[in-house]
Amino acid sequence: MVFAIEEINNRTDLLPGLSLGYKIYDSCGSIARAVRVALALANGDGDSPLDEPCIRPAQVQAIVGETASSPCMAIATVIGPFHIPLISHFATCACLSDKVKYPSFLRTIPSDYYQSRALAQLVKYFGWTWVGAIRTNDDYGNNGMATFTETARQLGICLEFSVSFFRMDPPDKLKKIIDVIKVSTSKVIVAFLSHMDLEVLIHQLSHHNLTGYQWVGTESWIFDSQMAAMDQTHILDGAIGLAIPKAHVSGMREFMLDIKRLNTSGDDTFRLFWETLFTCQFERANSSGDKRRECSGFEDLSSVQKTFTDMSLMPIFNNVYKAVYAVAHALHDILGCNTTCNTNLQLQPFTILRHLKKIRFRTKEGDEVYFNENGDPTAKYEIINWQPTVNGTVKFVTVGLYDASANKQLNLNNRTLIWAKNSHKVSGVCVPQLIAKRVYKFPYIFVMQVPVSVCSEKCQPGTRKVLQKGKPVCCYDCVRCAEGEFSNTTDSVTCMRCHPDFWSNQRRDACTRKEAEFLSYKGVMGSLLTTASLLGSCLTAAVAFVYFKNRKTPIVRANNSELSFLLLLSLFLCFLCSLTFIGRPTEWSCMLRHTAFGITFVLCISCVLGKTVVVLMAFRSTLPDSHVMKWFGPLQQRLSVLAFTLIQVVICVLWLIIAPPFPFKNFKEFKDKIILECAVGSPLGFWAVLGYIGILALLCFVLAFLARKLPDNFNEAKLITFSMLIFSAVWITFIPAYVSSPGKFSVAVEIFAILASSFGLLICIFLPKCYIILMRPEKNTKKSIRSKGTVKFL
Repeated sequence: MVFAIEEINNRTDLLPGLSLGYKIYDSCGSIARAVRVALALANGDGDSPLDEPCIRPAQVQAIVGETASSPCMAIATVIGPFHIPLISHFATCACLSDKVKYPSFLRTIPSDYYQSRALAQLVKYFGWTWVGAIRTNDDYGNNGMATFTETARQLGICLEFSVSFFRMDPPDKLKKIIDVIKVSTSKVIVAFLSHMDLEVLIHQLSHHNLTGYQWVGTESWIFDSQMAAMDQTHILDGAIGLAIPKAHVSGMREFMLDIKRLNTSGDDTFRLFWETLFTCQFERANSSGDKRRECSGFEDLSSVQKTFTDMSLMPIFNNVYKAVYAVAHALHDILGCNTTCNTNLQLQPFTILRHLKKIRFRTKEGDEVYFNENGDPTAKYEIINWQPTVNGTVKFVTVGLYDASANKQLNLNNRTLIWAKNSHKVSGVCVPQLIAKRVYKFPYIFVMQVPVSVCSEKCQPGTRKVLQKGKPVCCYDCVRCAEGEFSNTTDSVTCMRCHPDFWSNQRRDACTRKEAEFLSYKGVMGSLLTTASLLGSCLTAAVAFVYFKNRKTPIVRANNSELSFLLLLSLFLCFLCSLTFIGRPTEWSCMLRHTAFGITFVLCISCVLGKTVVVLMAFRSTLPDSHVMKWFGPLQQRLSVLAFTLIQVVICVLWLIIAPPFPFKNFKEFKDKIILECAVGSPLGFWAVLGYIGILALLCFVLAFLARKLPDNFNEAKLITFSMLIFSAVWITFIPAYVSSPGKFSVAVEIFAILASSFGLLICIFLPKCYIILMRPEKNTKKSIRSKGTVKFL
């Protein structure tokens, strides 16, 4: 601060003709003392142990400080009503951004609101979702950790434990924290601690030999060389965290190491500083019990490696430097300085505060200084990694940058990071973390081996996360996706259902197209049914050929040869219509298969019904005074067959118009297959077609049953009765079998019913007659047909 003030006072372009005065107070870590001094300054009092005398009465225009957040909160509360600006260089608590509570507070260090969020993003970047947290039990630690916890929760990070302590707490409390760390499973600890509290904690961790943890730190200690020197057991080796960006102010180091300036300060400051720095004592005679050597006052200051001399605190010094210059620029604007300043203007703290909020300037090093609406600067941090060297010291290596104002806030460069427990490797071989031989000059041979700190391992594709009862969201079990579901990402929360046309593979990480199943000509079942259908058609054609060749013989002409030929044609079509049920269902095949089946079967049953009626009518016509046959001659028989068939045609047409059958993908029967089938469209139409066939078959069976005991010459009724029994048995068993058969088997059952009933009619009605025609031609005469007993072969 003194350096900045003297530099300003020696400038001619900033506050020309004016000199800034100052008073310096040491609060000694006491909030009460800090508040008392602030009140004294606000009242225009306050004699100081170190001050620059002013000619005019002292009136404080601004206060630079305090270092810690809690004292700043107390001071800002007290001087807020006076509108005296308080500019802190190191108080980072986000609570101080509240302009309602602290209207006159400003700072040149970013708020912990940004640091806490940056820490959470850093933890998330390395995949650490299960971490512990330790904080200082004050405003700095509690507020900072609260923001970190909230941001971590949003990013999916869980805290296994979050404990707090203060360096003055009793040993029992610190022991409890050590016990918590011992039993924890997380390998990463976020330490939102002041450097003084961390010193106490490190001492205890060293005593219990708790090493190997990955520490994530804040700006309060991550760049503290004194902390690194104190960590003799290397507990913090590999630590990573955020630090105020490195800074350089030309002339500051030389100014601070100027012995003459220190020696002429006029008070005990130089003496106390010198004795502490060189472990010596002035005026040794006054302290005979002290064994320290006597100070000469000419010790070599440049040879001492301390935080004061190695300029490791330069970022903090630079914040003080900016604060002083901010006040100077505000005064420069208020006083309207050009070549001279208006010294007659009465300065008011409120005016200075208002101008401080508006100032925007660059330092001589090019750093831009301004305050946002909360009195905070732009948040920028360097990411620091603790890398031990061969001589036992720690090197603070900048491995990245966090800029809250950038689109990509977190940036890590390609430097090799060193983690706890010698975790980096070269070409797969472990290498000591002491890299004094500058192996790190060849970063391309290093492989980053990030420590793992998770409650549960990542769920691989094909699984989903299921939270463990009573535990945080980061603790979960990986459950395999159910059948028909998949997940193709890591740590999937849910499994997605496959499209109905697809099914999950064995690994459940993708969906494959389902196998389309239908009764195919290429399958065994389809081939057998096709063969049976063609065989039936060929047998029918052969019977028709035999009948046609012997059409003039008595046995063919005995029972209406026209109906016999029409029956053979209908049976031929019945065998062929079963082929429409085989193959991939299409719109036309679905409509054709059911209608063709219904019409051809009605035609077939109508012919059988006609033959049965002919038998009955023929018997009736032999009775005296019977004229029945003239009402049921060949023309009437043809018309009856046509009428019965037309009724079925009308039913089929109405079915096709109202709700025709259509191709349908059945996903319900099998999970991993698609059953391609024909939906009936209208169940009423489907069962109407079958019902009509059933009614005709039942009527035919009843008539044939009534004619079974007619004279032997007409016992074709027995054959019809037997064929109708087979027909009825087949179709009665078809209904439950069709309903219960899955997929293509239901189609196979329907084809089997068609073929079985067709074969039954063909064999029962025509086989005996073909036997006589081919094997017993001597029986194929009018005499044999009219004689008793011939009917055994009919």
